[in-house]
Amino acid sequence: MLSRTSQLASAIVLSACFFGAYAQTPAAPAAAPAKTPTPQQQRMADCNKSATGKTGDDRKTYMSSCLKGEAPAPAKQLTPQQQKMKDCNATAGEQKLTGDKRKTFMSTCLKG
Repeated sequence: MLSRTSQLASAIVLSACFFGAYAQTPAAPAAAPAKTPTPQQQRMADCNKSATGKTGDDRKTYMSSCLKGEAPAPAKQLTPQQQKMKDCNATAGEQKLTGDKRKTFMSTCLKG
């Protein structure tokens, strides 16, 4: 029979071996490097960046042509009447006209 001291020493040695082996397990792997985007993902990011400020159908049309690699469609030119309306509207806004005064101003501006 083993003496009490030798049993205790054996237990300590076994424990040290077990915990030593357990402590030597490899550490968690370092964080994986950032993935590089695929060409399609990169094109989407580039088109998204260049579409800033566009909304609705303009954005849809732009994104579609950009993702296909086509040149963007030229901006629509306003007709003379549309340009006149835009100018009169801007002037009425600057003068802070509302209600009947705005209506009268717009009518006169568009005729002249």
